[in-house]
Amino acid sequence: MYEGFLALGIAAGGQLTTTDEVENFPGFKMIQGGKLMDQMREQSEACGTEIISQTVAKVDLKAKPFKYWKSKRRSTRPIPLIIATGAKARRLDLPGESKFWGNGVSACAVCDGSLPMFRDQPLVVIGGGDSAVEEALYLTKKAKKVTVLVRRDKLRASRTNARRLTTHPKIDIKYNTSGVEIQGEEKKNGLMTQLVIKNNVTKEEQTIEAKGLFYAVGHDPATALFKDQLDMDEDGYLITEPGRCTTSVEGVFAAGDVQDKRYRQAITSAGSGCIAALEAEKWLAEQDDSVDNELETENQAEKSQTNGVVPEYRSNPLL
Repeated sequence: MYEGFLALGIAAGGQLTTTDEVENFPGFKMIQGGKLMDQMREQSEACGTEIISQTVAKVDLKAKPFKYWKSKRRSTRPIPLIIATGAKARRLDLPGESKFWGNGVSACAVCDGSLPMFRDQPLVVIGGGDSAVEEALYLTKKAKKVTVLVRRDKLRASRTNARRLTTHPKIDIKYNTSGVEIQGEEKKNGLMTQLVIKNNVTKEEQTIEAKGLFYAVGHDPATALFKDQLDMDEDGYLITEPGRCTTSVEGVFAAGDVQDKRYRQAITSAGSGCIAALEAEKWLAEQDDSVDNELETENQAEKSQTNGVVPEYRSNPLL
């Protein structure tokens, strides 16, 4: 297995390495994201996985076997191939974002929304699409109030989702509004306490109480490496066959967020990773069976001509 920094700047281990606390992974009441990934790594190595900390810079999936280059130098040829390069949540780079990331600022309500720090607190969601609606509705289960900031004058969400959002008693929508600055406690590991927002029409700014800010402005899948080689959707996610994780190239499989734009959870990624591994193993077995069948066919053909005995040479009496 090759691990390394992706083009999006995600460290080995993926988004979980930046998640402070994980409460929705089976077997753990609560665990730090980095620790969970360390345990997964240790288990993989204990099962015989060789982990190589190098970045794959280029691949050629048209070649058989497949080719890939590490750091644009050495070329090797693996078969089959499982892609699990993940996706990265888009950020807005607001002042204070880096300081309070993981201490109030997040890009996944389902992942972090149930943490004690957010319960019965005023929270904010930025975004106007279906993902923003789903994030906001999820947060209402725990939050005191949820404010949704929509950059435009209307939602981009479906009519059904828009109705659910606008009629919810715990949700306040502010249209034509953007975030300006994230503020909070000045101490080390201090928590977010408020958000400066701006009306995009009047340019008026105000500060609102917010103990949590959740981005819902989309994700970028790490698929640039496979452009023009594998089928992707309009957002750049790899297209896979449901329930099999197969891609448009035989022998290439994809798992996790790189092919999942809907759920994007640690447990769903783990599940698809298991499916991809089983499918890859099955594919390898089929390749071995195919080779064995070809050899058996050739042997049977030779045997049928001679019946297992070298025929005696006889001259042609007609010559």
